Amino acid sequence: MNDVKLTVLGGEGTGKSGKSLIVRFLTKRFIGEYASNFESIYNKHLCLEGKQLNLEIYDPCSQPQKAKFSLTSELHWADGFVIVYDISDRSSFAFAKALIYRIREPQTSHCKRPVESAVLLVGNKQDLCHVREVGWEEGHKLALDNRCQFCELSAAEQSLEVEMMFIRIIRDILTNFKLKEKRRYSGSKSMAKLINNVFGKRRKSV
Repeated sequence: MNDVKLTVLGGEGTGKSGKSLIVRFLTKRFIGEYASNFESIYNKHLCLEGKQLNLEIYDPCSQPQKAKFSLTSELHWADGFVIVYDISDRSSFAFAKALIYRIREPQTSHCKRPVESAVLLVGNKQDLCHVREVGWEEGHKLALDNRCQFCELSAAEQSLEVEMMFIRIIRDILTNFKLKEKRRYSGSKSMAKLINNVFGKRRKSV
């Protein structure tokens, strides 16, 4: 069974949004109020593309000090990220942008990945379009510029869309798994060829 590790992140004001998306996906229910001052890991078993998956979703909760985030542990742990903002709150969009920049910044030696992490940017609370502060185009451009998937939805009203959103990021993660395996195989073949060339030449020269 493949383990898929997903982290859901957002600013201080979107902690409930992230949790509501997770709970909507896991239970099909929408709950408007959450105590979002503690972190949680949710588990779900599912079958996708003929594979049995053990999905772990990490919700680190949203606290004021998260503004000075490092994300070091999350970057090491997660295979993919869902970055959530509230379309009726511009400050949450600015925080989402900072999170994406942190994930996409040049990788340092202590946190180097063979394949770029899968990232999905989500504009939540589409049901509040009448008080929108962030346009669809802005979200789409941010995602496009940073090689992310993008969608807008309403956790309160769109159960199916929330489910498809999670399936979408999981599919991206599975694609990354295949790429990593392919690169590992290619690297092994190249090393074997190099060793064969070096030692083969030595044998000939003896």
